[in-house]
Amino acid sequence: MDNPLYSVAQIRAIEQAAQAQLPPGTLMQRAGEAASTYALEVLGGLPNGRILVLAGPGNNGGDALEVAANLANFGANVDIVHVAGTAPSPEAQHALARAQASRARFIDDVDAGNGGCLVVDGLFGIGLSRPLDGRARALVERVAAMTCPVLALDVPSGLDADTGAIIGPDGVAVRATHTITFLGNKPGLYTGDGCDHAGRVHVNRLGTASMHGEHARARLNRPALFTGLLAPRRRNSHKGTFGDVAVLGGARGMAGAGILAARAALYAGAGRVFVAAVDTAPAYDPPQPEIMFRDAAGFAFDGRTVVAGPGLGDSAGAMHLLGKVIDGTGPLLVDADALNLCAASPDLATRLAAHAGPLVLTPHPLEAARLLGVTAPIVQADRLEHARELAQRMDAVVVLKGAGSIVARPDGEVALNATGNPGLATGGTGDVLAGLVGTLLSQGWPAWEAALAGVWLHGAAADRLVASGVGPIGLTAGELPRAIRAELNALVSDAEQA
Repeated sequence: MDNPLYSVAQIRAIEQAAQAQLPPGTLMQRAGEAASTYALEVLGGLPNGRILVLAGPGNNGGDALEVAANLANFGANVDIVHVAGTAPSPEAQHALARAQASRARFIDDVDAGNGGCLVVDGLFGIGLSRPLDGRARALVERVAAMTCPVLALDVPSGLDADTGAIIGPDGVAVRATHTITFLGNKPGLYTGDGCDHAGRVHVNRLGTASMHGEHARARLNRPALFTGLLAPRRRNSHKGTFGDVAVLGGARGMAGAGILAARAALYAGAGRVFVAAVDTAPAYDPPQPEIMFRDAAGFAFDGRTVVAGPGLGDSAGAMHLLGKVIDGTGPLLVDADALNLCAASPDLATRLAAHAGPLVLTPHPLEAARLLGVTAPIVQADRLEHARELAQRMDAVVVLKGAGSIVARPDGEVALNATGNPGLATGGTGDVLAGLVGTLLSQGWPAWEAALAGVWLHGAAADRLVASGVGPIGLTAGELPRAIRAELNALVSDAEQA
């Protein structure tokens, strides 16, 4: 599987398999060598300034001590702060002896290492199960005040490698600029707090690739997962070839949400785009007069892909119309107000789970929490598992939006999306995503691939805008559709030339 992401339990199994086949201490030595090489790559060569290494009491600390010894032997000026434990492993004891025999200097306080060129975080790895406290917490807080690069070993200390959440309700975690992660990649580096704490991630399997026997149920999203469905458009085609998208929304005071979804559908290549408005619809959209507005009560939804929810409201009429499209058989995307209506109505939720056609749900954490009967903080504490649960419960592909959006399907497979930036944290961007995914569904894409492509393109469009000087502060949802069009055409061109 491309770009697999392994749970902590799976990493432990890989580690045990490797240790059964390799001489004692081999993995720690390899980790130290890989991290030392990567540290010099981050620095652009052997530095003149001091390198500060934080080594914890366990095997993650042993990896850090190996790094310190290696860098010192290369000729770097290395300071070590060692948070000793009561029962270190033989491998960690050997690493400590190596560091003590090297030119590295052991110090007691981080302040003595200030002004350095790199911090190496080896306090705690994937085995941490409680919030950082005492001396370790103080060290993390002092590192946060430094301006130099920070290289985390395996996972930033204090971050849950499975969930991407900071461990503990009042926990802290190292904010790294770079992470070198060992044996296999971890999902927590790409979602939730992991997006802000892991920095640039480099994976080194330490020579254990042949020992990865267990199937990883998560992966990183990337174009290779969906570009097989992209193809140049034939000249002998017409607007009916590329699908009809109908946006069910347009309640009074919220017409903009439906228009944003419709514009996204238009720029993503839908043949015809309608807004079926539950209240009085505008005559037309001046910037995009190609969008057709209709009264939802008399609109023929059959034969069209429906994007239900943007600006739908919560009226009895909205609930009736939502039930109508849920009971249909065409491709259906459910977002925003439509999700909340389903959460409030067990009958609608049951009918939604039984929808006969392709089905994609695109909740943000609060909407997902309402559907699951929990709170948003509970969802955020384990985004992967709650996305999986919702996908299984609703028998749908689910996009759990947020930092590191998660695409989940009913069989438990998930993909984490790494495109995008904080510019997307503004009203209306979810409506744009809904229209984009709806367009792909209208063109016959399976729900899984449509969701993967939609979240990737949505984030890549925001990245394109920021790279061109638009945002992230002040980036608006209305600016995304044109950037999505550019990203989509670039992918089609690349696929054609491949």
